[in-house]
Amino acid sequence: MKISRDTVATVAFTVTDEQGKVVGRTDPKHPVQVLVGHDTLVRGLEKAIDGHEKGDSFTVTLNPADAYGVIDAALVQTVDRAMFGDFPLEVGAVFEAETAAGRIGVVVKEITDTQVVVDGNHPLAGKTLTFLVSIEDVRAATAEEKAHGHVHPDGHCPSEEGHEHHCCCHHHHDDEDGEHHCGCHHHDDEDGEHHCCHHHDDEDGEHHCCHHHDDAAGEHHCHCHDK
Repeated sequence: MKISRDTVATVAFTVTDEQGKVVGRTDPKHPVQVLVGHDTLVRGLEKAIDGHEKGDSFTVTLNPADAYGVIDAALVQTVDRAMFGDFPLEVGAVFEAETAAGRIGVVVKEITDTQVVVDGNHPLAGKTLTFLVSIEDVRAATAEEKAHGHVHPDGHCPSEEGHEHHCCCHHHHDDEDGEHHCGCHHHDDEDGEHHCCHHHDDEDGEHHCCHHHDDAAGEHHCHCHDK
């Protein structure tokens, strides 16, 4: 079976930058499963796998617009440090930000006594990237998957309600070498604002939440608490 819209493709890949450095890869034990044609992979990669079948391997180089996007200066924001209260912060800390269109990764870039700079751009934004791709499997999507717009384990939804669907699509994780285990893109809402950040760097594994909102004057506020 060839990859086309409404097929489920299992894809493994390694990503290198223009200097040939490996900057990303799928988990070797868990290749990415993609419902093709439903805006899951980055645009250029989804286009590149179209027409391929199980066993195919190929290389494709994508410009920033077709990969993780160009750098958007609007996603780099400086906020008042006091808005975080006593919430612990450090440079490089990763938050998961809720937006109207889904979750995006937000990284703390700079901290001063009075301000915090956060960056909502994907770490690979602005880069021309080469993907070494292997197609591990292809199957037809189930009616459930097509209706819901994402892959289900064994083609079926685990429950009708109360479940969450997780993919590498909307956030990134770095391993010890600084590589990114993600092949999918993230979304921003129309005004580019982040509404909820879940901090994942706690040693005890607990999550924290920072709610951002605008007041009537258009100023940003952040309220953090333990979940």
